[in-house]
Amino acid sequence: MNTTFQLNGKPVQTAVNQTVSALLEGQGIDPSQVVVEINRKIINRDVFETTVINPDDTVEVLRFVGGG
Repeated sequence: MNTTFQLNGKPVQTAVNQTVSALLEGQGIDPSQVVVEINRKIINRDVFETTVINPDDTVEVLRFVGGG
């Protein structure tokens, strides 16, 4: 069964009970290089493995880029 949520402003369909870690892995994103926000709340990296993305959640994956 699948569920739909918003990822960086776009609808995404994924498996029910997908964790933040599984989402990042599926997107090819290194979790040490991003900040993840769900429903405007920053999620601590320590709980990526256990934080489940729920239907209709709004997920933002933010990368920091250095420059000068």
